Amino acid sequence: MARKQKQVEAVAYIRTSSAANVGADKDSEPRQRAAIEGFAKRAGFALVAEYTDAAARGADPIETRPGFSALLDRIEGNGVRTVIVEDASRFARELITQELGIIALISRGVRVLTANGDDLTDGSDPSRVMMRQIAGAFHQYEKARLVAKLKGARDRKRAAGGKAEGRKRWIDLKPELVQEAKRLRGPSRRPARSLREIADELEKLGYVNERGVMFSPSSIKSMLA
Repeated sequence: MARKQKQVEAVAYIRTSSAANVGADKDSEPRQRAAIEGFAKRAGFALVAEYTDAAARGADPIETRPGFSALLDRIEGNGVRTVIVEDASRFARELITQELGIIALISRGVRVLTANGDDLTDGSDPSRVMMRQIAGAFHQYEKARLVAKLKGARDRKRAAGGKAEGRKRWIDLKPELVQEAKRLRGPSRRPARSLREIADELEKLGYVNERGVMFSPSSIKSMLA
């Protein structure tokens, strides 16, 4: 008697493109699920999980989709190395977005199969390889451009006298508080009060920290710096 071959585990990925296709009475999700389950049964795959991005546009970046992110977590956590989708457009409609998602899976040693049996991760097609190289280069360019844009914004803010990142200073949040603290200190060479005395006076005037208690000496020091 022939020994039954163990099925290869796979996960399903489903994407509905609009809210109109979401819900028990809609056919987009059930249709995709039926196509995926039918192929898995014919090809000998055991579906162990399903990940869905509801109302996600085909052009939406792969990295912003919660369902796809959860799928990657599952792949990295338990060794499943096959993803099945209804067709390439369900994975992503725009070719660049599609290829970036496929690159993310290829880098993890994953195959992406359609319900028709097409292998979207096939590396023998020169045109697909070229497209992946273009998509990867475009992604790197966009990432570098974004980093440069954010850096430019931070530099402009610093040049204007503001604080670009990290915890905001009291001078930015409550300039009147800092002004009062400096008044209570008196001349910098011969301060009239200690840091703790200044904190005590500020409390009497109604100035307290975010927890509703008197400022610490270190907070007063940062105000006066």
